[in-house]
Amino acid sequence: MNSLIKLELTRALRNRKFLFFSVIYPSVLFLIIAGNSDSTTKLPGTGLTLPTYMMVSMASFGALTAVLMGNSERIAKEREGGWVRQLRLTTLPGRGYVLAKTASAAVVSLPSIVIVFAVAATVKDVRLDAWQWLALTGAIWAGSLVFAALGVAIGYLASGDAVRPITMITYFGLSMLGGLWMPTTTFPTWLQDIAKWLPTHAYAALGQAIEQSRAPHVQDLVVLVVSFALFTGGAAWLYRKDTLKA
Repeated sequence: MNSLIKLELTRALRNRKFLFFSVIYPSVLFLIIAGNSDSTTKLPGTGLTLPTYMMVSMASFGALTAVLMGNSERIAKEREGGWVRQLRLTTLPGRGYVLAKTASAAVVSLPSIVIVFAVAATVKDVRLDAWQWLALTGAIWAGSLVFAALGVAIGYLASGDAVRPITMITYFGLSMLGGLWMPTTTFPTWLQDIAKWLPTHAYAALGQAIEQSRAPHVQDLVVLVVSFALFTGGAAWLYRKDTLKA
């Protein structure tokens, strides 16, 4: 299993297109959105300035990109190409394949988080306590496992041709409606009510709670836990179904 993890890491780090969109792209978006904003005016209903709000949003967006896009397309294409079937003939357990995919995506997601933080601190003068930086990094990195599980589920659900449109619709839908690209306080009331139940909204809310030195809302924790249970359960069921078909 260790050999497969190393192989997956090597493949991910050699994919320049994937690295750009998962590591560099979120920082570029942060500069575009927060570039002309000041460091004192707070966004209505958030208690945070635009740079501090968007820093967490773009770090979460980068991690989401790495684990969701990285897992779904590769798994679907490897299933279709017969690679997964070949691995089943080895001593590698099924969970080892999924773990290798998740580990490689998680390793790539960490630099995307750190780079967004570095850009926010140096360019927009975002200042937090040391414990907040550490807590933010840990919370966003750990929270990305929710979407890693979703990526695995989509990879086993869709064919090689259908996986990209399904992933892109899911990816952009969760990002926009969850408030990763703009504060949900700018949404109509009915859309805000929907956004509160999306895992991406709860995901970013954890980081925003840390920035405000307060405990996260119970609803956000529940949404993330339930989403993780649903996505992992779905991924496990689809994996077993795919195994029986092989």
